Amino acid sequence: MLQKECKKLIEKGVMKGIFPSAAAGVTCGLGKEKKAITCYCGNAALYPEKRILKKNNFFDLASLTKPLATTLAILCLVNDKKIDVDENLSSLLGKKIKGKKSKIKTRDLLSHSSGLPAHKEYFYILKDVPRKKRNDFIENLILQEPLEQDPGTTSLYSDLGFILLGRIIEKKAGCTLAEYVEKKVLRPLNLEKKIFYNPLFNGKKKFSQKDFTATENCPWRKKILCGEVHDDNCYTMGGVAGHSGLFGSIEGVTTYAGMILDMWKGKLKHPNIKKEDLLQFLARQQKIPGSSWALGFDTPAKKESSSGSHFSPKSVGHLGFTGTSFWIDPEKEVAIVLLTNRVHPSRENIQIKQFRPYFHDKIMEKLFS
Repeated sequence: MLQKECKKLIEKGVMKGIFPSAAAGVTCGLGKEKKAITCYCGNAALYPEKRILKKNNFFDLASLTKPLATTLAILCLVNDKKIDVDENLSSLLGKKIKGKKSKIKTRDLLSHSSGLPAHKEYFYILKDVPRKKRNDFIENLILQEPLEQDPGTTSLYSDLGFILLGRIIEKKAGCTLAEYVEKKVLRPLNLEKKIFYNPLFNGKKKFSQKDFTATENCPWRKKILCGEVHDDNCYTMGGVAGHSGLFGSIEGVTTYAGMILDMWKGKLKHPNIKKEDLLQFLARQQKIPGSSWALGFDTPAKKESSSGSHFSPKSVGHLGFTGTSFWIDPEKEVAIVLLTNRVHPSRENIQIKQFRPYFHDKIMEKLFS
């Protein structure tokens, strides 16, 4: 029984202290023939008081935002002819950009080959900037950063590139990133109540803290984070950004991964995304030597991939810092999702690095042995 094996594996992870709680999902097959299972266990929170994980609790998806929100939003804009993958940054942002940065293309941002730095702790500056001015402010800070390499030459994973993509989406769409992702990407799939941004500072609260898993004890926010985005830069941007901010339940993310597989294989049509565009995005980019990146999605590395040793080379997936991941295999017609809150109460616990490939291998062996 796959469900039994899946539950046993995540229970083992909880017992070993790899994460306080985990939820896992697997889909096999396509369309109406698809079979899906989910399981969950552990404590959604250990502090300030223990709380058992419930089936519909939402996890902070962290960088799963990059493929599941930002990348698919870009695909919608490509479909509407509002963005081209080879469009340069000046055109994308509607402003004059000097030097080598002017040569950065949509494709470079999506495939982490823009040359922009990986990460900067802008939140120290941003928290003192008026809220309404923060998004423009962070955009300008990124555009002032020296490039670490020439655009389109080398792979360097960059949050900054995806923050810019979030800004580009808002400018091209004429609404907030959260509104656009909900309306154009998620609502057509009936997923908007299971996967969403949880904006801060707008006074509207859809959920209570008890609906979420807890993450880190944040030193500068001076509390255990729960239902509030873990990523510091995203927090100061109001909880909505291109690199982080999405929350989701195991049912939501597993369904979504299965739907992406169905769209890939022509079993499901998204009204706002063309199949040929999606196929282009899901293919590993060949121009960057040694890069494992497709457009917005990662593919299995040849050595020590978090996907383990059984996913085919054409598979796509992504990891999130909070302890989240998904992998989708078009050849074996399988999607595997693992959501955890491994950063609760501290990011120092990095045992998940060894757990991920072990978990994926065990599930794949159960499916195909």
